[in-house]
Formats: sequence, C-alpha cells, structure tokens
Amino acid sequence: MKVRQDAWSHEDDVLLAETVLKHITEGSTQLRAFDEVGDELNRTSAACGFRWNAVVRNRYMKQIAEAKKERKERKRAASFSYYPQMRPMMWAQQPTMERVTQSLDSEMSLESVIDYLQNMMHTSSQSSVLQRENERLAKENKELEARNNELEKELKKMKQDNSIIEEDYQSLIQIMNRARRMAILEDEESLSTASFKMDKNGNLEKLAK
Repeated sequence: MKVRQDAWSHEDDVLLAETVLKHITEGSTQLRAFDEVGDELNRTSAACGFRWNAVVRNRYMKQIAEAKKERKERKRAASFSYYPQMRPMMWAQQPTMERVTQSLDSEMSLESVIDYLQNMMHTSSQSSVLQRENERLAKENKELEARNNELEKELKKMKQDNSIIEEDYQSLIQIMNRARRMAILEDEESLSTASFKMDKNGNLEKLAK
C-alpha cells in the first residue's frame, strides 16, 4: 500500500528524471515512467507527475530534447530495418526518401502531441483534486467561523447574565446587612428601655410596659 511522503530528496528527483528520460528515449510515455517511479519510491503516480511537472522538469530541458532526438533516430532506424526493400528506392529516388522522412517526423510529432495531451490530462486531474480539496477546506473554514461566532455570542450573553447575577447578589447582601443592623439596634433599644424587678427567689424579671 502506497503511503504519502511529502519530502523529496535529491536522490528521489534524480531517479525520477532518469526514469522519465529513459521512457522518452525508448518511446514510452511519461505516465508509465511515473508509475515505475511510484512503485520504486512507494509514492502515487500522481505525486510523481506533479513533482516532475512542478519542479524537476525545468532542470532537465536539454536532456529531454536530447532524449526526444534519440527517440526519433531510433524510430527512424527501426522503420528502415522493417522495410529493407525500400532502401534502394529511397536512395534512388530522393523525393520518396523525403516523403518517408516527413512521414516519420509527422508520426513523431503526433506521438509528442499525444504525450503532451496525456501529461495535460494528468496535470488537469491533479488540479481537480487540489481544487476539490481547496473547496472542502474553504467550506470547513466557513463552518468553523460560523461556529466561532455562535460561541462568541453565547459567551457575551453568559457574561451579561453573570453581571446581572452579581448585581443582584450585591443588592441582596446590602439588604441583609441593613436588616441585621436594624435588628441589633432594636435589641439594644429594647434592652435599654426594659424594666426589671427581683422576684422572691432573687431572679430578675422583665416588667411589661
């Protein structure tokens, strides 16, 4: 099972470049090269393609041109070997040779176009994945912002409620203190104005007013 690896080492980039150049020279496609490198580095083919197009490819433009030139020469040599009976005719008739060369060049150009389109499809597929991921993250961020706003409103309301409770508590404390002071004063006044007499047993008895 292929796992995600974010960091690319210099050796990984060299392996990717050498593999892609080999496939170009042999007439294969870059997609197959990405698959091969992916199996070697335990990465996905998409990750290899993205690394090649975004970073590595620009470093090997000269080598890519040479690989395509060598591929063209191999293809031309292979075509000559497949049709040996055409050689005398091509050497004897220059226009025929030019047409064959043009045909080979057209075939190579078509293959280059196909290779280019395949790479474009690969890049487009990666762009679609990145776009979907970006949309998902944007939606998630929007939901988090909405939730944060709700929590801020709840916190503000709780602070207001707590302030009201605190005010009510302080008012209640003041009322209780006033009631306590009034009760003490009443008791003191009652004691100061009260009349007592000694009963026959020697106990003080409060006289009614």
